[in-house]
Amino acid sequence: MSRLNKEMIRYLITGIFTTLVSLSLYFVLSSTVLDPDKPLELQTANLISWMGAVAFSYVVSRKFVFSSKNSHILREAGAFFLARIGTLLLDMSGMFIMTGLLRIDDRISKLLIQTAVIVLNYILNKYLVFTGFR
Repeated sequence: MSRLNKEMIRYLITGIFTTLVSLSLYFVLSSTVLDPDKPLELQTANLISWMGAVAFSYVVSRKFVFSSKNSHILREAGAFFLARIGTLLLDMSGMFIMTGLLRIDDRISKLLIQTAVIVLNYILNKYLVFTGFR
Protein backbone atom coordinates (compact mmCIF):
# COMPACT_ATOMS: atom_id res chain seq x y z
CA MET A 1 0.00 0.00 0.00
CA SER A 2 1.36 3.44 -0.88
CA ARG A 3 2.31 6.04 1.71
CA LEU A 4 -0.56 8.28 0.59
CA ASN A 5 -3.10 5.49 0.98
CA LYS A 6 -1.81 4.62 4.45
CA GLU A 7 -1.93 8.30 5.41
CA MET A 8 -5.48 8.65 4.14
CA ILE A 9 -6.58 5.55 6.04
CA ARG A 10 -4.96 6.87 9.22
CA TYR A 11 -6.61 10.24 8.63
CA LEU A 12 -10.00 8.63 8.14
CA ILE A 13 -9.62 6.60 11.32
CA THR A 14 -8.50 9.59 13.38
CA GLY A 15 -11.18 11.67 11.66
CA ILE A 16 -13.80 9.21 12.84
CA PHE A 17 -12.54 9.53 16.40
CA THR A 18 -12.31 13.31 16.13
CA THR A 19 -15.87 13.41 14.80
CA LEU A 20 -17.00 11.19 17.67
CA VAL A 21 -15.37 13.59 20.14
CA SER A 22 -17.11 16.56 18.49
CA LEU A 23 -20.51 14.89 18.14
CA SER A 24 -20.40 13.40 21.63
CA LEU A 25 -19.63 16.75 23.20
CA TYR A 26 -22.31 18.46 21.10
CA PHE A 27 -25.01 15.85 21.76
CA VAL A 28 -24.30 15.72 25.50
CA LEU A 29 -24.33 19.50 25.82
CA SER A 30 -27.41 20.00 23.63
CA SER A 31 -29.39 17.34 25.46
CA THR A 32 -28.40 18.28 29.01
CA VAL A 33 -27.32 21.83 29.80
CA LEU A 34 -27.79 23.74 26.54
CA ASP A 35 -31.02 24.12 24.53
CA PRO A 36 -30.51 23.69 20.76
CA ASP A 37 -33.78 25.56 20.15
CA LYS A 38 -32.08 28.72 21.43
CA PRO A 39 -29.63 29.91 18.75
CA LEU A 40 -26.99 31.20 21.17
CA GLU A 41 -27.01 27.98 23.19
CA LEU A 42 -26.85 25.89 20.01
CA GLN A 43 -23.77 27.82 18.89
CA THR A 44 -22.24 27.52 22.37
CA ALA A 45 -22.63 23.73 22.24
CA ASN A 46 -21.16 23.78 18.74
CA LEU A 47 -18.17 25.89 19.81
CA ILE A 48 -17.37 23.75 22.85
CA SER A 49 -17.59 20.58 20.76
CA TRP A 50 -15.27 22.18 18.21
CA MET A 51 -12.63 23.14 20.79
CA GLY A 52 -12.49 19.64 22.23
CA ALA A 53 -12.29 18.07 18.78
CA VAL A 54 -9.53 20.43 17.58
CA ALA A 55 -7.31 19.75 20.57
CA PHE A 56 -7.76 16.01 20.09
CA SER A 57 -7.27 16.25 16.33
CA TYR A 58 -3.98 18.16 16.51
CA VAL A 59 -2.41 15.57 18.78
CA VAL A 60 -3.49 12.56 16.71
CA SER A 61 -2.82 14.25 13.35
CA ARG A 62 0.67 15.27 14.36
CA LYS A 63 1.62 11.89 15.76
CA PHE A 64 -0.34 9.25 13.86
CA VAL A 65 -1.37 10.73 10.53
CA PHE A 66 1.40 13.01 9.34
CA SER A 67 4.20 11.79 11.67
CA SER A 68 5.44 15.32 12.16
CA LYS A 69 8.92 15.71 13.59
CA ASN A 70 8.80 19.50 13.46
CA SER A 71 10.67 21.10 16.34
CA HIS A 72 8.64 24.32 15.90
CA ILE A 73 5.54 22.89 17.52
CA LEU A 74 3.98 26.28 18.28
CA ARG A 75 4.28 27.39 14.65
CA GLU A 76 2.83 24.11 13.42
CA ALA A 77 0.05 24.17 16.01
CA GLY A 78 -0.71 27.78 15.10
CA ALA A 79 -1.11 26.86 11.43
CA PHE A 80 -3.27 23.90 12.44
CA PHE A 81 -5.53 26.02 14.63
CA LEU A 82 -5.81 28.78 11.98
CA ALA A 83 -6.90 26.20 9.42
CA ARG A 84 -9.41 24.87 11.93
CA ILE A 85 -10.76 28.37 12.57
CA GLY A 86 -11.56 28.54 8.86
CA THR A 87 -13.50 25.30 9.00
CA LEU A 88 -15.13 26.43 12.25
CA LEU A 89 -16.55 29.42 10.38
CA LEU A 90 -17.92 27.01 7.79
CA ASP A 91 -19.35 24.86 10.59
CA MET A 92 -20.94 27.78 12.44
CA SER A 93 -22.43 29.42 9.34
CA GLY A 94 -23.65 26.05 8.09
CA MET A 95 -25.42 25.35 11.40
CA PHE A 96 -26.99 28.82 11.31
CA ILE A 97 -28.22 28.43 7.75
CA MET A 98 -29.41 24.84 8.09
CA THR A 99 -31.09 25.12 11.48
CA GLY A 100 -32.07 28.79 11.57
CA LEU A 101 -33.03 29.54 7.99
CA LEU A 102 -33.84 26.13 6.48
CA ARG A 103 -35.27 24.65 9.71
CA ILE A 104 -33.40 21.36 9.32
CA ASP A 105 -32.99 19.33 12.52
CA ASP A 106 -29.84 20.34 14.38
CA ARG A 107 -28.48 16.79 14.64
CA ILE A 108 -28.93 16.09 10.93
CA SER A 109 -27.38 19.47 10.13
CA LYS A 110 -24.40 18.74 12.38
CA LEU A 111 -23.77 15.35 10.75
CA LEU A 112 -23.89 16.79 7.21
CA ILE A 113 -21.68 19.75 8.01
CA GLN A 114 -19.20 17.58 9.89
CA THR A 115 -18.70 15.46 6.77
CA ALA A 116 -17.73 18.51 4.70
CA VAL A 117 -15.45 19.74 7.49
CA ILE A 118 -13.56 16.42 7.64
CA VAL A 119 -12.74 16.55 3.92
CA LEU A 120 -11.67 20.18 4.01
CA ASN A 121 -9.54 19.64 7.12
CA TYR A 122 -7.60 16.83 5.41
CA ILE A 123 -6.86 19.03 2.43
CA LEU A 124 -5.69 21.90 4.65
CA ASN A 125 -3.55 19.60 6.83
CA LYS A 126 -2.02 17.75 3.91
CA TYR A 127 -1.17 20.74 1.75
CA LEU A 128 -0.79 23.65 4.18
CA VAL A 129 -0.18 22.68 7.80
CA PHE A 130 2.06 19.61 7.87
CA THR A 131 3.62 19.71 4.39
CA GLY A 132 5.95 22.59 5.17
CA PHE A 133 7.16 20.95 8.37
CA ARG A 134 8.31 17.53 7.14
